Amino acid sequence: MKGRSRSIHLSVHIHKDPAAMAERAAHILAAACEEAITERGAFRIAISGGQSPIPLFRLLSGKDWADRLPWDKMTFFWVDERCVGPDHPESNYGLARRELLSRVPATHFFRMRGDTEPEAAAAKYEDIIRQDFNLEPNELPRFDFILLGMGEDGHTGSIFPNSPALAEKKRLVIDQYVPERKGDRLTLTLPVINNARCCMFLVNGKEKYQGLSNALNLLAEPTLPAQMVRPSFGELIWIVDEAAAMGV
Repeated sequence: MKGRSRSIHLSVHIHKDPAAMAERAAHILAAACEEAITERGAFRIAISGGQSPIPLFRLLSGKDWADRLPWDKMTFFWVDERCVGPDHPESNYGLARRELLSRVPATHFFRMRGDTEPEAAAAKYEDIIRQDFNLEPNELPRFDFILLGMGEDGHTGSIFPNSPALAEKKRLVIDQYVPERKGDRLTLTLPVINNARCCMFLVNGKEKYQGLSNALNLLAEPTLPAQMVRPSFGELIWIVDEAAAMGV
């Protein structure tokens, strides 16, 4: 990929509410999935936790969508995870299992082991990614799709403002203690996220207005983690509601 010019393909979709956001996101995801399977025979997606993806998960697992995706050719990874067990209320894997994976015939997924020692869990997850993507030692995985959210402070995944994770260039997955959340987290790193074919943010709520405004300013020097998501050779899609877009 050396020598290729960098180009950010940015699109922003503003919808009335999270339900309309989920509908748009589902169509975009389905199109990306179809393209990936046609070209490469599989669809690798990394998903996030939090409240933002729940309407999408519920839509995809509902009667109108559950039969429209080739679940047997989809492999699910996680963008980040809290260091808790899979049945803990704050587990990102647990959320996806409850709202999506247990309701559809998905059989290929690799969860982050938040219930084991954080450093070992990060190293193990990096090994899993390297093996599944058949990577060379210094090669980055190229996910077909990465689903992201954004906190009020501009964090995405478990990469927070002023975090040492912002400077990580070599590792695919890191563990870190997050003082703001008083807990350990596992997260994909920015180089991995920015190597994806498509990164899609779901952001809703008027409290996200300022962070969203900053993140969408591609001409400014990036300071927020979400603002640093700029796929080198892929699409950057923001799906937001009117409250986040206008702050009202």
